[in-house]
Amino acid sequence: MADRTLVQAIRDALLEEMDRDVRVCVLGQDVGLKGGVFKATEGLQPRFGPDRVLDTPLAESSIAAVAQGLALEGYRPVAEMQFADYIFPAFNQIVNEIAKVRYRSNGDFSCPLVIRAPTGGGVRGALYHSQSVEAYFCHVPGLKVVLPSTPADAKGLLKAAIRDPDPVIFLEPKKLYRAARGPVADGEGALLPLGKAAVVKEGATVSAITYGYLRAVTQEAAVRLEAEGISVEVIDLRTLRPWDQSACLQSLEKTGRVAVIYEANRTGGFGAEVAAELAERGFAHLDAPVTRVASPDVPAMPFSAALEHAFMLNTDKVAAALRRLAEY
Repeated sequence: MADRTLVQAIRDALLEEMDRDVRVCVLGQDVGLKGGVFKATEGLQPRFGPDRVLDTPLAESSIAAVAQGLALEGYRPVAEMQFADYIFPAFNQIVNEIAKVRYRSNGDFSCPLVIRAPTGGGVRGALYHSQSVEAYFCHVPGLKVVLPSTPADAKGLLKAAIRDPDPVIFLEPKKLYRAARGPVADGEGALLPLGKAAVVKEGATVSAITYGYLRAVTQEAAVRLEAEGISVEVIDLRTLRPWDQSACLQSLEKTGRVAVIYEANRTGGFGAEVAAELAERGFAHLDAPVTRVASPDVPAMPFSAALEHAFMLNTDKVAAALRRLAEY
């Protein structure tokens, strides 16, 4: 057990999986000598060589296509997109090809690859380095989507994603790369199953379902509301497709009130799917409308620090929304 930041935990997962399985390889722009723009792959090329840690051109569609080819040839590629905002040139390859391999082959072929991408705002990244893209990929059958929020979860879920027989989109909240720190297990002790939510804090008044950067924000809001007599149960989805409907419904049945808290734009965000499913399946247990707490529907994250702050959710905003829900 070691104390690690989130980006260190990701690097540890890659190193351990490459040590464990010679089929695991890493590719992407600047992942080799530079070690990635956030240093998540630092030290891997000197250890495993350029045949297993491949620097690619700045061409996201090609990165995804090469990863697919490697996966179909029996390798376990981990492709890095420098930012989630840059993933769109590869969208056709991911959605129309990678996601459909198992289906179009009637199960004869699988496409075991991982596409990693830093996601979300809060680092003054402005328009093209701050987007939350998870809803695009959660919509697509054939893909799994993971978005961890702690170093332990990042390592355990990335190891599971690399071993999974199907393609996984692995989104990493860049605001937490060095801000999140905690104990992380070594080796097989770190492994976590995909599709299993974490009950971060138990509560009785309101259920708060969240993921990514907003786990920490929601926890802070829950502690604040505890002093007011409002008991908030906090659930971190961790995996978005498939998401843990059972854990969320159990929490809803206990509290009768649920808020879904997510960093992306409110309309069409993945949290809207969670809210709809819970409203449909948990209707008989609801004492208040299912609430979405999300970012505003504006085209992009502003560069201005003041406007970025206004755009993003924080403890005050989340606490106020949960308070209103508890008082409904």
